[in-house]
Amino acid sequence: MRAAPEKLLLRLEWRVLRRLDGRIQGGHRTVSRGSGIDFAGIRAYVDGDDARHIDWNVTARLNEPHIRMFNEDRELTVWLVLDRSASMTAGKPGRGKHDVLAELALVLARLFARGGDRVGALLFDTGVLRVVPPGADRRHVLRIGAELERTAKTRGGGATTDLAAMLDAVARFARRRCLILVVSDFIGDGDWERSLLRLTRRHEVVALRIMDTADDVLPETGLIVVEDAETGEQLVVDSGDPLFRVRFRAAVDDRDARLAAGMGRAGVPVHRIDTDRDLAEALVEVVARTRDRPK
Repeated sequence: MRAAPEKLLLRLEWRVLRRLDGRIQGGHRTVSRGSGIDFAGIRAYVDGDDARHIDWNVTARLNEPHIRMFNEDRELTVWLVLDRSASMTAGKPGRGKHDVLAELALVLARLFARGGDRVGALLFDTGVLRVVPPGADRRHVLRIGAELERTAKTRGGGATTDLAAMLDAVARFARRRCLILVVSDFIGDGDWERSLLRLTRRHEVVALRIMDTADDVLPETGLIVVEDAETGEQLVVDSGDPLFRVRFRAAVDDRDARLAAGMGRAGVPVHRIDTDRDLAEALVEVVARTRDRPK
């Protein structure tokens, strides 16, 4: 009998990955910017060459500018930063944000691993950090799936999203320049911009924001119990009260504006993935938007 991660990956390979084949090839840019790390030789400088690659010792010896050449580094290391905090449990049974996060993580890990890239994962759950070091085969993807299943079973439900801690942690593990995909609903407080700016100085960072209708829309059904997605604090409110609805909408808009502004200042793209959206189509859209970004 297959374990749950194996069954989930098989389902995703059939329903999502098969549809993505051929549609997103070349979707990510190498984070090496073409400079590479393997020294390939010296040649004379010509107009248009990057002056940062000038070999000043050779230039001085030959009295003519020469540059160092490198083989382009094609292997990519990818880190998946996965938010397993309390707010990620929101959504319909079987299609909550944590379900979509698990599917997205496995699809991304399998896609990059099939291309020869190494994928690691950091999972944040109830204040505990779980780390899966980078690897590049199907068995490694299943290891990430097993950790996701373990956090789903042991989630305490009381932890809030600490984005700064998530970013600081991946900065400790990401030694060489790499691609960092932060998968979260980004619902939480705290000063995370400084941590993000430090991370983007060395790495390419992309935010994948998983959202559910309940995060944005308040149903108009009279008296309801509203629960803070992060702290669990509950409050009885009149969902039909016009003033309360205005305040709720303003709070949602302010939350989204602050997130967009902070990510924008750091140059980090934010891609929204809704729980009711087809995952394959959402990923194709993400790749299309990535290709359209200025290089």
